[in-house]
Amino acid sequence: QVQVVESGGGLVQARGSLRLSCAASGSIFRINAMGWYRQAPGKQRELVADITNGGNTNYADSVKGRFTISRDNAKNTVYLQMNSLKPEDTAVYYCKVSITRLFSSRVDDYWGQGTQVTVSS
Repeated sequence: QVQVVESGGGLVQARGSLRLSCAASGSIFRINAMGWYRQAPGKQRELVADITNGGNTNYADSVKGRFTISRDNAKNTVYLQMNSLKPEDTAVYYCKVSITRLFSSRVDDYWGQGTQVTVSS
């Protein structure tokens, strides 16, 4: 079994900051890519940022220069530092982790339950 748990969402004023965390646990052999997605009401889920196990990062154009993704491999945790938040960043933020489980050669994606981020104007 693998568990993915997010934390850190909340309500913040525009131009404020929040830090999201996502920890994976369970029967993990290796964590590959880790990423953050978001889904606003009435919209499709979209990639916000992701990071490989080598530390290469990728960002949506809408968050470049404002958000920073990082990971702590020793803790199986990925972070999303969000600065200069805008009302249009309001969404449920989901963590996705690509994992190779113990005694398996498959790579499977696991999603967290989501955490609400609300930015007021």
